[in-house]
Amino acid sequence: MKKHIILSLIFLLVAGFAGLSAQEAESIDRDFRASSIASLNKLLIDRYVFPDVAEQTAGHLTKQLEAGVFDACNDIKSFCEALTREVQSVNHDKHMRIGPAPKRQAPPDTPEWMVENWLNELEFLRRHGAGYAEVRKLDDNIGYLDLRGFTPAFAGRPAADNYMQLLSTCDAIIVDLRKNGGGDPATVQYLCSYFFDKKVHLNSLYWRERDQTDEFWTMDVKGKRLPDVPLFILTSDRTFSGAEEFSYNMQTQKRATLIGETTGGGANPGGGMPINDKMMVFIPTGRAINPITGTNWEGVGVVPEVKVPAGEALDKATEMAKEAAEKYRTRQKEKNKAMLTTFVESITAPEASISAETVYQNLKKCIEAGLLGEMEINIIGYEQMGKNKTKAAEAVFAANTRLFPESANVYDSYGEALAANGKLEDSVKQYRQAVKLAKASGDPNLEMFSENLKKMESKLKRK
Repeated sequence: MKKHIILSLIFLLVAGFAGLSAQEAESIDRDFRASSIASLNKLLIDRYVFPDVAEQTAGHLTKQLEAGVFDACNDIKSFCEALTREVQSVNHDKHMRIGPAPKRQAPPDTPEWMVENWLNELEFLRRHGAGYAEVRKLDDNIGYLDLRGFTPAFAGRPAADNYMQLLSTCDAIIVDLRKNGGGDPATVQYLCSYFFDKKVHLNSLYWRERDQTDEFWTMDVKGKRLPDVPLFILTSDRTFSGAEEFSYNMQTQKRATLIGETTGGGANPGGGMPINDKMMVFIPTGRAINPITGTNWEGVGVVPEVKVPAGEALDKATEMAKEAAEKYRTRQKEKNKAMLTTFVESITAPEASISAETVYQNLKKCIEAGLLGEMEINIIGYEQMGKNKTKAAEAVFAANTRLFPESANVYDSYGEALAANGKLEDSVKQYRQAVKLAKASGDPNLEMFSENLKKMESKLKRK
């Protein structure tokens, strides 16, 4: 099974074992139990991330079968429960679970079966909002995100972009993973990336089948990064697998404060595999390796810094986030004040000392911080023209063309400032660029830009 298929199934199969089967009460006999265990043993020996433990587990199941331990299991449900209990008694791997196979219309391992599985997965994602149960703002501008699963990246990443946009103006964020059973490591990687502004090695996964280790680093995201926003993560004993990875990544990078209970303790990713047409098993085929600790949370869980019962975690986090948000606001206000002051000083200095490059660099920082936009810069330029600060105005408009090179309006304004400074030839060039861009984009102000260009060309001819 290819890696991307394995990972895409993690969330649905772990969640789906809980109650899809219409075959649970179907009667089974000793021959079925024996053939099922033989099939399960082969899957374990071939796929389980720890080969020696797989051999031990398979040997244990065979002995238990021969000893009659499973004789009382006369239906699929009880047999699956007994098998899960027995394999975990040896490998202590909470990921490894056996469950009834979901009833399907199509025969197993057929094209129709593949299509049906995919349609079911898409419907699950649609119904459950790609894992996002709730996003809202609490008092004091605290963001709250209730995330129930890290769904496959094709759905999980766009959802992250949408919801992180809503949280992008918050002064503190609470991510609630108390009911999150895990999911796709690629989606964990993507959401983690929103909370860093530099390249960070988050986690690694070793895969037995390929004898290869994949590294997961922070990556580009489509939304605004929030590297300094105070972050709090809520955990419970139900927080598992990929949700534990998110928590552990943030904890080891000292990027968040964890609040709640020690998590479930499952660090070995893998995928669901059919034992036969009535049963499935989730087999871990890999193991996590944290770049800082060199280990993972398997069997021990992720221990929060603030230990409280899961039911009290949100109240505690809200209390802590309120204080953190106030400090964050104060820091941001001082930082923004300093940035804007530096820019204003660069355009209000004596005309002879104004540097166009300095103005541009200062404006660029303000843009990156979200303090100013194209129109605001344009207004500042015209304010300087109104004060007869022509060199300052020219520097501001020139910066705007570099910051927003696809906007026709900034070139038109820059042309006006150059004309005011007697630079008619340069002015015409800017007006022409404004008209060119306006035509290409269907700008509604094309007629005005064209008229301004004609006037300036006529003025240049008369010069």
